[in-house]
This record gives sequence, structure tokens and C-alpha cells, in this order.
Amino acid sequence: MITANELKTKGIKAIEEQLAQTPEAAITVHGKVKYVAMSVEQFDKMRMAELEVAYLLCKKDIEEGNYTTSLDDHFADLDKLVPNS
Repeated sequence: MITANELKTKGIKAIEEQLAQTPEAAITVHGKVKYVAMSVEQFDKMRMAELEVAYLLCKKDIEEGNYTTSLDDHFADLDKLVPNS
């Protein structure tokens, strides 16, 4: 973990040193983790994993017939989730 004060004094070097040891660098403010830094390669891997999960969930919905092709039905479903104010 990197403290905000350490980041302030060492700058990006503090992040680089942490990333040399772990895939993510947690940055603490007042003793609590507030930010996480990672390499763009690590971010891309994480994003691809998120997209894979979303794809699998969509595929499951299609296989189970949990979808609509009607705009009116779709908007009615959305209204149930987020009623108009």
C-alpha cells in the first residue's frame, strides 16, 4: 500500500515500485484505501474479464428466453426498474 503522503513525496515512482511487486497499488488516505492504480495491461485484462462475464450473462438470458424484441415491452420493463419521477 502507498500512503497519500508517500505518493506526494515520491510521485509516480511510489506507484512503479509497488507495481513491480503486485498487480495493483492501493493508495491510502487517512489510513483507508481510497484509490487503486494498475498498469494499462492489468486494466485491459480486468476489463476483458468484465466483458466476458457480461457476454456470458447475455448468452444465458438468450438461452432462457429472458429478452424482448419489442421496444414497448422493453421500455415497460425499464419503467418497472426505474419509475419516472
